Parts: sequence; C-alpha cells; structure tokens
Amino acid sequence: MLDNKELKDYIMEQLFDLKDVRNIPMMGGYIFYYKEKIFGGIYGNGFMVKITEAGRKYMPDNDAEPPYEGAKPMFLVTILEDRELLQKMVKEMYDELPERALKKKRR
Repeated sequence: MLDNKELKDYIMEQLFDLKDVRNIPMMGGYIFYYKEKIFGGIYGNGFMVKITEAGRKYMPDNDAEPPYEGAKPMFLVTILEDRELLQKMVKEMYDELPERALKKKRR
C-alpha cells in the first residue's frame, strides 16, 4: 500500500496530460485542484472525489462515504489505474464543480 506522498505522486502521474492539475498538502493528506477548482483529495480512506454526475458515470457501482467524520460524502476513486478514464472523468467533472471561494482580506 502506498503512503500519502507516493499516492499523490502516482495520481499526479496519472493526470499529467491534463496540465492544469495541482495539489496542496492539507492535514496529513492532499487536496487536488483542476483549473483551480477542488475536485478531490487524499484522505485516510485513499483518493476521493466530489460527488458529480461524471463520477457516477465513470464509477457507477461506487457508494459515497464521508472521508472523515463530519465531512460531506465523496466517492472513493476505483478507476485510478485507468489513466484515460480517470482523465476523462476529471475533465467532465469540471463544469459540475463549484467555483473556488475567494478568501476575505483581513483588516
């Protein structure tokens, strides 16, 4: 089993062709962005993505579960090994994802 850093590196390799994917470390895991919209992250359970119609299309047998207590449910990614399918899903998810919230400036 891969540790979080190895999993992050593997996911970035799988999504390399999309170009606009980045990640940031967050509370022991990683948050993933595509064109500056958050689409998923690495949590204790593994790599999970937000619930979208694209996610349902590419992972139809997937049940949503929260990545941690009190969080909104997400899909555990089951197509990680299929680079082409994973990239298609992330691209199609983009229009369904909310815009990134702007940070308020401190006074």
